[in-house]
Amino acid sequence: MNPQPDLSPSVTGRRLSYAAFALVVVVYLAIIQFGGHFIADWSGEDGTVTTRGVVVTMVIPLGLALAFTYGVVAALGWWRPVLRDDRPVNRWVWCVPVVLLVAILVGIDYGALAEKGWLFVLVLLVATQFVGWGEEGMFRGIGVTVLRNHELSEGKVALWSSLIFGLVHLSNVFGHGASAVPQAILVSLAGYFFYLTRRVSGSNALNSVLHGLFDFALLSGSAVLLDQQGYVGAFAPILVYPVLAIVLFVKRRDIEPRDPRDDRTVSPV
Repeated sequence: MNPQPDLSPSVTGRRLSYAAFALVVVVYLAIIQFGGHFIADWSGEDGTVTTRGVVVTMVIPLGLALAFTYGVVAALGWWRPVLRDDRPVNRWVWCVPVVLLVAILVGIDYGALAEKGWLFVLVLLVATQFVGWGEEGMFRGIGVTVLRNHELSEGKVALWSSLIFGLVHLSNVFGHGASAVPQAILVSLAGYFFYLTRRVSGSNALNSVLHGLFDFALLSGSAVLLDQQGYVGAFAPILVYPVLAIVLFVKRRDIEPRDPRDDRTVSPV
């Protein structure tokens, strides 16, 4: 019997220790949290309800964090393992990005966005894509590659990359107080959804785009626009969590492709 081919992405370039990865994450967070506050204070903008406010408080610090993320990827020589994923899952896992996309399309508050104007919508879309590509590059790209380089099983890679993603969002406690704790728990779960999207699509692009659009949908009728009338569709992105959690729990043993060696038969003597 021929051995199974190695499905792991080719790892070239430098290796990164856990401590070094932690330092990279800390710098990334510092750019967003402290850099964002510094820029906002310097400009006098303290909100995201105007186009200028979104540029100052989101686009600039998130753009700097994005540049830092892919600067690290370039320095490590990790373009292939970060941008591609050669460890497939069963095709039914495509339901994860499909459900996310449906929730995004339903969750966007189109009426509220129309009132803000096309320039605001474009700037907000750019800002949220910076979030998606930056966080997915850092945690599903660099983070997953670091864990795989340390020869963790794929189950542990999924677990720890998702938990790390949630834990770093505890940094939001500086601006949102105790509410950052339940948010971190939900973010860990979302991290697993994006991890599976990366694997089923075979790259880090689809999860990055969906991550940005998911945040765009959440912000379109709540945090940015402060829609006092409420938008019923805003519940769609929230419902994603229990729906996908139940599906993935039920199908948890059917995510990984079955090893063909499990189908071997024993010839009669």
